[in-house]
Amino acid sequence: MLTRNVIAWALYDWANSAFALSVLAVLFPIFLGSYWSAGDDGAAVTARLGLITAGAALLVSVIAPILGAIADSGGYRKRFLLTFAILGSAMTALLAMPGEGNWPWALALYLCASVGFYGSTVFYDSMLVDVAPPNKLHVVSTLGFSLGYLGGALLLGLHVWMLYRPEIFGMQGSVSVIKFAFVSVGAWWAVFLIPLIVFVPETKRAIPVARGIVKAAFVELRQTISHVCRYRNIVRFLFAYWIYLAGVFTVISMAANYGQRLGFGDTDLVTAFMITNLAGFPATLLYGFLGQRYGARKGIYLALFVYVAVSSWAVFMTDIRQFYVMAIIVGCIQGGVQGLSRSLYASLIPQDRPGEFFGFYNMVTKFSHVVGPALIGLAALLSDDPGVILVALLPLFIVGGLLLSRVKLPDPLLKPQ
Repeated sequence: MLTRNVIAWALYDWANSAFALSVLAVLFPIFLGSYWSAGDDGAAVTARLGLITAGAALLVSVIAPILGAIADSGGYRKRFLLTFAILGSAMTALLAMPGEGNWPWALALYLCASVGFYGSTVFYDSMLVDVAPPNKLHVVSTLGFSLGYLGGALLLGLHVWMLYRPEIFGMQGSVSVIKFAFVSVGAWWAVFLIPLIVFVPETKRAIPVARGIVKAAFVELRQTISHVCRYRNIVRFLFAYWIYLAGVFTVISMAANYGQRLGFGDTDLVTAFMITNLAGFPATLLYGFLGQRYGARKGIYLALFVYVAVSSWAVFMTDIRQFYVMAIIVGCIQGGVQGLSRSLYASLIPQDRPGEFFGFYNMVTKFSHVVGPALIGLAALLSDDPGVILVALLPLFIVGGLLLSRVKLPDPLLKPQ
């Protein structure tokens, strides 16, 4: 199973997860408030971050299916992945340039870096079918997520060490450390992109494209939509995935805010992120083997059950040690549910159109970011208790699981339904 192609493909998760953890989750939000927007109203800073993040996700969700169809028609998936990844890594490194108070320039760079991150995952996900045989999709997919957790945690660990002891590294404070961190994430991303570009083959479609590539892409997308009933099983999966993933991503994105509202310090929160990722590495690997042995859907059901239990338990949480326990539990299932969802979807789609169908998959992924925060916002209007508002996530996990039960499991002898 651990062929050169598989390892090279999985290393891209190791590469871009440094951005997801160090930049998206920790460093950029902190630096935006304390340095680039120093002295500004906290609500304004939150609005800037939220709008620019949503804008990046929305942009990629709109263009992903189009680019996916173009990539399939011309065999351009690796080229598009390389383009988005280089855009993301370069813009991340350039985040070291804006000075104090220059939040517009910082947000512009962050927008471009986020588009690079989200856009590259469209083509990275679609190449899963190029490196893994149908009977190994679950293990290979979760291998990528597990390496992402490990790589992200290692680089963030270095950044945390540098923040505590900057003098060891010849630096003079947190500002120089965080600026160096942006450069290091960009370099890490670019370097570990190389194995995928060099070693992973790209399966090209045998269908010739007689017309212009962009026009042909729109024609193919229109045909896919008009024949959606042919892929009704895929539609059922995507709808279930959209619902339950909204809950998963809301837990991820709201964790720091939830901890702050409980009065936990920034050091405690960064430690919790570290715990989540360190727990996620071995647990996600194990999850892949369990999914291979007992089925991806059962593995997803287990994760959704745990999310229901954790969200309910959060109502009674008061101590940082409880928060750490929650971080370990979430780390054990967070990568597994995403990895098995990706591999289950890969087993359902037509194998000659992975770019186009993973374009839709990533579009649904980005749109799922809207549902959970909206429910949290509504719950916050009804109660100021940070524990109670997480209960609003329960319907997402329950309804998503119920809808998933209606998805027909793939049969290698049958075409997608």
